[in-house]
Amino acid sequence: MKYQRMKSREFDLVLYGATGFVGRLAAEYLARHARLPQRRWAIAGRDRAKLEALRQRLDGRPEVRVADAQDARALLALAASARVVLSTAGPYALLGDALVDACVAARTHYADITGEIAWVRSLIDRHHRRAEADGTRIVPFAGFDSVPSDLATLLVVRHLQRRLGVDPVRVDGYFRMFGGFNGGTIASDLHRRESGQIDIGRDPFLLDPDDGHSRAEIDRHRDPRGVRFDAEVDAWIGPFVMGPINTRVVRRSAALFSRWGEGYGPEFRYQEYTKYGAPLGHAKAAVVSALMAGYDVAMSQPALRSWLKRLLPGPGSGPSEKTMEAGWFVAEVIGSAADGRHARAEIEFRGDPGNRATLRLLCEAGLCLAFDGKALPGAASRGGVLTPATALGEALVPRLRSAGFRIEVSG
Repeated sequence: MKYQRMKSREFDLVLYGATGFVGRLAAEYLARHARLPQRRWAIAGRDRAKLEALRQRLDGRPEVRVADAQDARALLALAASARVVLSTAGPYALLGDALVDACVAARTHYADITGEIAWVRSLIDRHHRRAEADGTRIVPFAGFDSVPSDLATLLVVRHLQRRLGVDPVRVDGYFRMFGGFNGGTIASDLHRRESGQIDIGRDPFLLDPDDGHSRAEIDRHRDPRGVRFDAEVDAWIGPFVMGPINTRVVRRSAALFSRWGEGYGPEFRYQEYTKYGAPLGHAKAAVVSALMAGYDVAMSQPALRSWLKRLLPGPGSGPSEKTMEAGWFVAEVIGSAADGRHARAEIEFRGDPGNRATLRLLCEAGLCLAFDGKALPGAASRGGVLTPATALGEALVPRLRSAGFRIEVSG
């Protein structure tokens, strides 16, 4: 699909799931910051009364469109009216199929904030070939899962290749963060565990376009366990809670770029950690890693999972304004070449990662798809079930900087 063929669409952008917790925040952000022309964007969902109430609170009063997540005909009409559809309506494995189906059929670009890698594997199997042929960009993982990891890795690799003339042999991501969880994130995690998707996701190359990975290669890329001191960053490190999502996304980016002759290098490897600084770095790493392991054990037991479900935030709820204001994250990604040279990228944001950062990442990704076509990787010809790096690439950087993200590359 060529970008110029979408200019006649009614809307530049439609936000689906606008009355959920993150959806409301995203709608408010678009109304205040996107500067979309009046009547060129819309909020959508299944409940007209809630949508109309939200509309009254938004600057510019966007249009309202009603479509249930299971109503294929209504979703097709919605997708056909827009150049880009953004979705915050999860769990996506329960509520997302029909909307993505509609976007692929209507040749409408799409982005969401899912972390459900098994569901995205099903999208790849069902839709990648047609979307690729049509030039339709389907972009899951366009929130804190997994833009910082994917974009920072791209920036590090390109810096090594363009400035230093070398490919990386290893790239490692180190995260520090503080924030809260919203009910949608919890609901998605519960569904992944109850449906068995959590087990499917243990394959480190689940999202790769090819399945020709040896057992030794798979074992080398297993998710890290335990804690250790890392001299590279002079800190204790342990597993990162979103590493089992982000690493699969980055590996898909590397594989897709390789197919297009833009690869990260034949020896590219990526892994991800939480970084714990002084004081008491070792103690903090050990405690958090133990809590993560305990949560996994508890969520694997139906009785304990049912008990936790009653305690954790439900759909439509999220952290307080105070918690979201106090939140922050720093993603530090280091690429190493065989000759010992390094490059480093940092992405930092002051605000809750899973809510404040995520909504800005999604909205700016959508605006990038709608208005930056000539600057996107592959220009107008690229399509498929893509990743943030392969769909948006470096075109997203100036938008994120304008949205409050600090992005720096050195080496």
